[in-house]
Amino acid sequence: EHGSGPVLLLLHGNSGSKEDFSKVQQHHFRDFHSFALDSRLHGETISSDTEFSIDQISEDVIGFCKAMSIDQAFVIGYSDGGNVALFLAKKDPACFTKIVAISPNYLVSGLTGGTLRLLRTIVRLLRLLERMGLPVRKTILRFELMLDDIGITDKDLAGLQTHLRILHAERDVVKEGHIEAMVRLIPGATVRKIERCNHFSILYKNETIEDIKDFLLRDDGFTSETSDAGHL
Repeated sequence: EHGSGPVLLLLHGNSGSKEDFSKVQQHHFRDFHSFALDSRLHGETISSDTEFSIDQISEDVIGFCKAMSIDQAFVIGYSDGGNVALFLAKKDPACFTKIVAISPNYLVSGLTGGTLRLLRTIVRLLRLLERMGLPVRKTILRFELMLDDIGITDKDLAGLQTHLRILHAERDVVKEGHIEAMVRLIPGATVRKIERCNHFSILYKNETIEDIKDFLLRDDGFTSETSDAGHL
């Protein structure tokens, strides 16, 4: 928890933690009352789950907001955190009024071929380690999460009412065509490709931070831009 101003929720990616946001939270988002959250089966959370989903994580976020009496919040979701944010937009647009989704993918086919091959190889190796007696079940669950569609449909995306900004990296694990398809489906969504970065560095680029702050702090989340920073 940090800063003062509009409530801002920070949602990390798969196999990350709230610490991924620690520097940007303290140095760049001081004008917001920000909360960096650990997702289920990540960070400092305690869970005995044998399976979990992006939908479940979104329910955890909604539960957090209810417990903290938060009735309106901005959201920054990175990678799987961006996928969680899509569920938040679907479930409660009145609460989650503006969302920045960084490199989200609602379909597993939205990942690049190389990324999918790497993930499948990692899961096979982890299962081998599990058979050898190593305690890797939670790690397997986290990686398996990336090998399934998240449960959001084209119809769901077309029905979203939240002001949504999508950012993605020049060298990303998500296909640019997948991002473009999402933007076309979501009413009023805008997009920007952040140059000279990859999926793992985009969160810390100055261009990313400034774009996020501009989007969240301006009065109207929808724009009529037609450049790379606007509609497709």
